Parts: sequence; structure tokens; C-alpha cells
Amino acid sequence: MATTSSTVRGIGQVALGAVLLAAGIGHLTKAREEFQAQVPIWVPLDPDKVVVGSGVVEIGLGAALVATWKQPARRRLGALVAAFFVAVFPGNIAQLVEHRDAFGLDTDRKRALRLLGQPILVAWAWATTRR
Repeated sequence: MATTSSTVRGIGQVALGAVLLAAGIGHLTKAREEFQAQVPIWVPLDPDKVVVGSGVVEIGLGAALVATWKQPARRRLGALVAAFFVAVFPGNIAQLVEHRDAFGLDTDRKRALRLLGQPILVAWAWATTRR
């Protein structure tokens, strides 16, 4: 049973890495403008630079999730990825509060439902990198 659990966690870790790699690439390419809608107006930086920077971070975290298998580095990486998801959560809140459309989130209800996804991402990062 431990092997099955370990395999499921490993598949989950690689899948999360792939999600982060795809999102990071999107930050730098076709979804760049959409991601700018999630940069809160109170952030005192150019939204494009924030999007590019966070995209580079996502690519790095995604690649690390695909490549890191030994503990305790794997567990630390999971905590770092979870912290990243917490750190970008204000952008999702800003998209709701500022009524910004992006990624098909064109109503407050859709934007509010999107907020529920962030804790799932945090839990995903945490659960797949544990022992």
C-alpha cells in the first residue's frame, strides 16, 4: 500500500509541475495580458513585469517539481510551492474586488468560485511532496 500511495503522490507531483510549467509559459506568451488582470492595482510595479517575474518563478517551480524526488528537498519544495500559491492569492482576490475579466471569469460569481481553487492548489503541493 505504501508503494501505491507513493506512486500516486509522485504522479500528483509531476502533474502539478506540468500545471506550473504551462501556467508559467502562458505568463510569458499567449496569456500574458490575461494574467495582467490579476495584478492588483495597489502593487507599485509594472503589471507586465510582475507577470513575467511570476511566470519565470512558476517555470522554475514546475521544473523543480518534475525533477526533485529525494527527501527532505522534496518536502521543502512542496512547502515553497504552497507558499507561492498563498503569495499570489491576493491577485485572485483583486480580480474579484476590482471586477476584472480574465480567463473567462467575467462575473463576480465566477471570480469568487475561482478563489476556491487556490486552497486546492496549496493542498495539492503539500500532499504530493510529503513522505
